[in-house]
Amino acid sequence: MHISFLIHNAYGIGGTIRTTYNLANTLAEQHDVEIVSVLRHREEPVFHVDPRVRVRHLVDIRKGTPGYEGQDPDYLRPAAVFPRAEGRYHQYNALTDRRIADHLATVDADVVVGTRPGLNVHLARQTRRGPLRVGQEHLTLDSHSKALRAQLRGAYPRLDALTTTTEADARAYHGKMRLPGVRVHAMANPVPAPEVAPADGTAKWVVAAGRLAPVKRYDLLVRAFDKVRAERPDWRLRIYGGGKQKDQLRRLIDELGLYNHVFLMGPAHPIDPEWAKGSIAAVTSSLESFGMTIVEAMRCGLPVVSTDCPHGPGEIIDNGVDGRLVPVGDVDAISGGLLELINNDDLRGRMASAALKGSERFDPSRIAERYESLFTDLTARAGAVGRVRGSLHRTRGALLGGAYAIRDAGRSALRKGRTA
Repeated sequence: MHISFLIHNAYGIGGTIRTTYNLANTLAEQHDVEIVSVLRHREEPVFHVDPRVRVRHLVDIRKGTPGYEGQDPDYLRPAAVFPRAEGRYHQYNALTDRRIADHLATVDADVVVGTRPGLNVHLARQTRRGPLRVGQEHLTLDSHSKALRAQLRGAYPRLDALTTTTEADARAYHGKMRLPGVRVHAMANPVPAPEVAPADGTAKWVVAAGRLAPVKRYDLLVRAFDKVRAERPDWRLRIYGGGKQKDQLRRLIDELGLYNHVFLMGPAHPIDPEWAKGSIAAVTSSLESFGMTIVEAMRCGLPVVSTDCPHGPGEIIDNGVDGRLVPVGDVDAISGGLLELINNDDLRGRMASAALKGSERFDPSRIAERYESLFTDLTARAGAVGRVRGSLHRTRGALLGGAYAIRDAGRSALRKGRTA
């Protein structure tokens, strides 16, 4: 089976990019796989690419290189197909519209997979007849603006399937968007086993990782750790990631006098060795479309204290078994969950072992198997529909043929009667 992924920028850093490579690398063990990047802004991808996966781009935006296309007049004209309400719209233009359309009109694949709403719209409207059209949603339906949801309602019914990262989001699509004939399935993000030994649980470090953005609510984590410090001053917190809130968080750390206990570490790639240096992971988000960092931490043997926010944490963490779920926005609950594990070595060890084992269900091999099953079912259904249409066409032809024969016989008899 030839599987083609269409992605915004395969040369960047981000959860969707990492997820796409994890899935593509695994599918390439059995299938012919390519990743088609709309944009290219650097020479080589950041993430590991299996040699069997072909990576190519549609528009080169590397200034100063022979392939730079920023001077094309269409590059300066606004996009007409890519949805204006999509968050990446400012990076799309008439040139990307044209290149994507040309690609989808000629793509030689059995399955084409879009990886964000705007590309799914292109996929639904412009893919040539033949390939299965599968759209992936890495965000949530409720996080899309009203304007974007309206545009998706007009395009998504043309897809063969739509995948979400959580069961909760799949239910939202079933309940809030009319998608007759479209298969909607929850497919968790694949996370491979780390190449480092699991954490041994002895280090007195809590670890968090992600964008320093308001939705992650690291301000709550810092305030909660102030309470942890008061009871257990021997423990420390590391926060990995970059973002606009770095200066604000730095001021809060200084204000609370936590400069010897809370450390902003900046981005880290790979992140697995940093998880393995800790003993507990913390997630304090107000919203998670999935919760990839939760799985990454668990795969490194860390129990996770997470807010029970929509949509992912509750589907990943078995509360009280391999981690702890706490109410959203509650500083006392966050600090209480951390202290529960900090103060109980045996509980922390049991949860760490359970996290390591439970997170195996997110291994790329298992997620790839689910995608293979979906693609096979869709192919079989498409074949059945084709056979039914062919049968109906033959039956219609037979009926029309019979009707024409009766008509012609009647006309012949009439003519004979007139000449008699």
